[in-house]
Amino acid sequence: MTAAILRVGENKKGFSLLELLVVLLLLALSSALVIPAIDAGLKQRQVRRSALELAAVARGLRRTAIYHGSLQSLVLDPSESSYEAFGGNKVVLPADVRISAIQGGEPTGQGLTRFLFFPNGSILSGEIGLSGGEGSAYLIRLDPLSGRVLVERESRP
Repeated sequence: MTAAILRVGENKKGFSLLELLVVLLLLALSSALVIPAIDAGLKQRQVRRSALELAAVARGLRRTAIYHGSLQSLVLDPSESSYEAFGGNKVVLPADVRISAIQGGEPTGQGLTRFLFFPNGSILSGEIGLSGGEGSAYLIRLDPLSGRVLVERESRP
């Protein structure tokens, strides 16, 4: 057996420092492009989740009104981006989500709006708009006759 003596720099089996730096630079550039898109997607998901949770609370209030035969209410506070169910805890929406519009319902003063859920299954008519910082918006529709609570993605120009 003969032992091969290699001189420094003759071993071509590894990567050079320049090649490693180029790969790291490409990784940094690609992450700089991808991370903002991921952040925007997370914010849109937060708005959607908040709209679905508010709709679930409204449906629960309707069921409670029918089952117990008692009037239930949902109070919205757009200035704090919060809502409160009858006798329940106040729920504050996440920081990036706000109540952007309220149509219908019953104004109660101090900027609050109340939606009533009646024992016969009907609801005070109205729409609640939720929006986020990235242009995503959802509309929660309360149908007065059928009592249905619908969540729709709002198209923005």
